[in-house]
Amino acid sequence: MSEGQAQAYWQENIRTILGYMAIWFVVSYGCGILLVDVLNNIQFFGFKLGFWFAQNGSIYCFLALILLYARSMNKLDEKYDVHEE
Repeated sequence: MSEGQAQAYWQENIRTILGYMAIWFVVSYGCGILLVDVLNNIQFFGFKLGFWFAQNGSIYCFLALILLYARSMNKLDEKYDVHEE
């Protein structure tokens, strides 16, 4: 891999990480803390939605983001031909 390709690969990797971290921040901090009063007006499986996000939602979102990140990195590795055989 050339220096330019390595730089482009790293920049795409960092952009992907920052994007997923922004989503996690919005879900965990925004929905679990800032918007909790608004979301508590909605019922979700018998629980207030704000409470659910604070207790479970951010964890489930984090697990989903891990899976999406792994898939994104596999695609990025194939794009730059650094994937494992």
